[in-house]
Amino acid sequence: MKEEDRNEIKDTGTLELQNNAKKHKIQLLTIIGEIEGHEAASGNSKTTKYEHILPKLAQVEDDESVEGLLVLLNTLGGDVEAGLAMAEMIASLSKPTVSLVLGGSHSIGGPLAVAADYSFIVPTGTMVVHPVRSNGMFIGIIQTYRNMERTQDRITGFISSHSKITQKRLEELMLDSKQLVKDVGTCLEGPEAVKEGLIDEVGGMSQALHKLYQMIDEINNR
Repeated sequence: MKEEDRNEIKDTGTLELQNNAKKHKIQLLTIIGEIEGHEAASGNSKTTKYEHILPKLAQVEDDESVEGLLVLLNTLGGDVEAGLAMAEMIASLSKPTVSLVLGGSHSIGGPLAVAADYSFIVPTGTMVVHPVRSNGMFIGIIQTYRNMERTQDRITGFISSHSKITQKRLEELMLDSKQLVKDVGTCLEGPEAVKEGLIDEVGGMSQALHKLYQMIDEINNR
């Protein structure tokens, strides 16, 4: 592996894949740990920094040699605004995109998983959906609640418009009080996430890459 590739993985968790049989140039992007927003997370936390991801996504769109994007996810969630910004960027790309949930894609990781054109989850992967949370002091309770409600509508609206689950069903799962011990919400394992329409298919790395190659070939053969 080239030194520049090692640095790219270390700094941003990205890598170019181009040694496949058809020489398709794929940009690999990893979203792991906590999604960091405007405030830095603890030094001991594994994080994905949105100021690293957004420029990389812009580069993917601008580079004509890049034919597709593969996003690997294993995140417990994090900053809502940063997560939505990254999800909107992925959804706006003109090139084929595939996501693969490994481990989990919880909370704001949900929009990131469904933002791709096609999504996979491994059998043991999980998706946790729950209402929007907020920390700190509330000056106006009613105003704060309304703001959180609007934020939640943005999240559920994005997920439902980029997957097969309805906004109503998603809200039902978010408000389930029987599954999570200290919170309301639902934890969906791989096959359950597919059954609910949140994710397209159960599969792993080979299936995700094969699907991406297939999507690229379909475009090239038009």
